[in-house]
Amino acid sequence: MSRQVSEVVEKIALPIIEAEGLELVDIEYKKEGTNWFLRVFIDREEKPVDLDDCSRVSERLSEVLDETDPIPGAYILEVSSPGAERPLKKENDFHKAIGKHVHVTTYEPIDGQKVFEGVLKEVDSVSLTVEEKKKTVHIPREKVAKARLAIVF
Repeated sequence: MSRQVSEVVEKIALPIIEAEGLELVDIEYKKEGTNWFLRVFIDREEKPVDLDDCSRVSERLSEVLDETDPIPGAYILEVSSPGAERPLKKENDFHKAIGKHVHVTTYEPIDGQKVFEGVLKEVDSVSLTVEEKKKTVHIPREKVAKARLAIVF
C-alpha cells in the first residue's frame, strides 16, 4: 500500500515541486507507532532548501491532497530536505554521487557481504563500482536494495 500511495502522491507533488524550481528526491509513506506519515523530500542544486521552500511546498501540496483525497485515513504530512545522507534512487542521483562517499545495501550477499561503504567510482546500467578501504566492489544494479550518500567522520 505504501508504494501505491507514494506513486499517487508523486504524480500530484511533482508539478508543485517543479513549479517552485525544486527537485523531488523521495516520498515515504509509513506507519510509526499509531500514526501514518507522508514524508516528501525536496532539494535544489544551486543552494540548500530552506524552511520557506518546505512551507510553500507543504501548503500547496496539502491543499491538493485535501481536494483529491487520494490517501485513505489520517496521516501527517512532512516536507523537508533529504539531509546529508540523501537517498540515491534516480539514475541522475547516482551520476551526481560519483566521487562521493556512499552507503549501499544489497538484497543478497556479494562475496558474503550485504553492506558496502566507500567512494562511488563508476556507475553504468549494469553495476555500481564502490571503492572501499581495502577493495573495489562491483555491485550489480538489480541487487541494490538501498543506496545513499554517507557522512565520513
